[in-house]
Amino acid sequence: MTPPTETTSPLPTAPAAQEPPPIWFLAPEGFFALPLAATPEERAALSHSFVRELYSRGDENIWEPAAPYYAAMAEMMAGTGVSYSAMGLFSTADEDGPQNNGAQADRTQNDGTQDGEVVRHEGADGVAQCALTVAAVPTDQADADTDVVAQGILAILSGDEYNDARWLDLPCGPAVSCVTLREYRIRPELTETGEQVDLLTGQIQVHVPFPTGPFTAVFTLHTASMDYWTEFCDLMSAVLQTVSFTDPTEATDPTEGAEESRA
Repeated sequence: MTPPTETTSPLPTAPAAQEPPPIWFLAPEGFFALPLAATPEERAALSHSFVRELYSRGDENIWEPAAPYYAAMAEMMAGTGVSYSAMGLFSTADEDGPQNNGAQADRTQNDGTQDGEVVRHEGADGVAQCALTVAAVPTDQADADTDVVAQGILAILSGDEYNDARWLDLPCGPAVSCVTLREYRIRPELTETGEQVDLLTGQIQVHVPFPTGPFTAVFTLHTASMDYWTEFCDLMSAVLQTVSFTDPTEATDPTEGAEESRA
């Protein structure tokens, strides 16, 4: 699953005169990163390993036709500024009784563990899905002007009455979050019941100015699993707490149980 076409807000940008500096963050268990790469050969190789992880209980009959699809999806993202894109799949199977209704941080396809024993979750038991992308957008700024950039972003986003734009103080510096909810009408011929369906979706987008160059990182989480909106908000918050513009491995090891990503 990928977010809608507009993955970034219409903020003023500057031409990219250089490659964006590196940025690090931790993607929690349950995210499957799409095979983004610079060349077709690299995308093809990565797509084959990607589908084997995503459909871990599948076989060549599933993997072979699926790999070119995801390679083509990655190619479509080339040149858009998106450096990381992942699908989040979380089991909503009730492990601890009916009071536990949150999205579980266990991969739906892969194994989890509970009290030392393997726990498997079938897709039929319930899955909450989301998409997470990270893009580096060139912006006209001096390296030390992250506060000024964030204030400008907040002013622009606050001008839309449908945006819930807020200032954030992250460990890596200032940022601006923007939450939007949209409702889409799905035509009857496209639904299983043959009746029109109103689909509510939510998007969390966070702009984090680079202190190391004239770019702003844009983290976008999009989901139609609105029953688990609170859990996805918490998940996004956890990801943002790990964002760093310096290599965190120079000081400490990555958090156990999470995947370190460099965009």
